[in-house]
Amino acid sequence: MGFERSSIPEVGRLLAAFAASQSRGRLAEIGTGTGVGAAWIVSAMGPEASFVTAEADDNRAAACARLFSGTPNVRVLHGDWHEVLPREAPFDLLFFDGGGWKRSPPAQMRAESERALELVAPGGVVAMDNLTPEHLWPTNGPVWPAALREFWLGHDALVATEVLTTPNDSAIVAVKR
Repeated sequence: MGFERSSIPEVGRLLAAFAASQSRGRLAEIGTGTGVGAAWIVSAMGPEASFVTAEADDNRAAACARLFSGTPNVRVLHGDWHEVLPREAPFDLLFFDGGGWKRSPPAQMRAESERALELVAPGGVVAMDNLTPEHLWPTNGPVWPAALREFWLGHDALVATEVLTTPNDSAIVAVKR
């Protein structure tokens, strides 16, 4: 489908481990893409778990709905996650993946992050990938990487860490208190 922003295998294994830890959990993803991250989650979740993923793009949502059509505890929702996911919440695992929110101005990034955090149950896990590790930031780069990390790693309602998934990529993992 020409989609080049799918989850890398290192992140997929991380998502699968989280999904396996929630054997009866309610799992979700913001930004289905072509379903790679979703497939990692679905491949490891228990039979009593449920998974919902939201995708705004018509073609990708339809393709992923076909991909998971034979899996009764998986639903692909077409639409803006702000509208379709709140009625499904709270979630025990949220893969906060889609959109350009990570590179938004700090105030917008914080607002998007707060809205996503509202979807997570106490004790629930939030994972986000495609981050550039701090040691690779350009010295005169944009301010969004610091604002993103300040929110997720410094929020009072979270216990969080950043992990390298490859030498050039990192992910933030946070648990809601």
